[in-house]
Amino acid sequence: MELTMRVLVVDDNPKMTAAIAKGLREHGMTADECYTGFDAEDLAVSEPFDAIILDVMMPDSDGLQVCANLRRRKVSTPILMLTALSGTSDKVEGLDAGADDYLTKPFEFDELLARLRAMSRRGSPELGRRLTYDQLELDIDKRTAYRDGQKITLSNKEFGLLYHFMENPDRVLSRVQIVEKVWDTNYEPDSNIVDVYVSSLRKKIDKPFERQYIHTMIGYGYRFGSMD
Repeated sequence: MELTMRVLVVDDNPKMTAAIAKGLREHGMTADECYTGFDAEDLAVSEPFDAIILDVMMPDSDGLQVCANLRRRKVSTPILMLTALSGTSDKVEGLDAGADDYLTKPFEFDELLARLRAMSRRGSPELGRRLTYDQLELDIDKRTAYRDGQKITLSNKEFGLLYHFMENPDRVLSRVQIVEKVWDTNYEPDSNIVDVYVSSLRKKIDKPFERQYIHTMIGYGYRFGSMD
């Protein structure tokens, strides 16, 4: 499936930028190449694009700042962030800056095309981005959860933890895996940081309701989902 789109490709690595642009053109798209955050911001404000592929790590102005600046300047063009960082906290930071999607390097080009197709279907970012599981909904833009219609306010770490759980439903996650994704740090065996935040999150999304979503897997970690 080919897309008729004009895409701005932003990466400080000319070879990477050229390779992505070449692939897009082979699929019927128009691709503009840019190598700095400052130039990308100027182009995105002054020219009409259907999507922006934006690298996070750039020497002059990082992609997160460029993304946040564009949103402040009312540029609603869908933005796909590229990064070598794969932790959930990195994804949350990108989404919080106003990005519509997030792709970790290295990636398959078919996945890049699939994500562009998905962004084109979703349309304007004003529509909002949400994760859902059963009666629980996580509004990524507002960093707020809703369960059975009730609004639940989350701290930054509670949001990151719930985001990670909802990205991995019905999977047993060890404390080490959770720390590496949500905290981006090495897990210390004597630390109870995961248990503290899980307890805090449970009080908000589970305790007031009959059905529980966060389950302790004794001797291993936690599982998010229904036990029915």
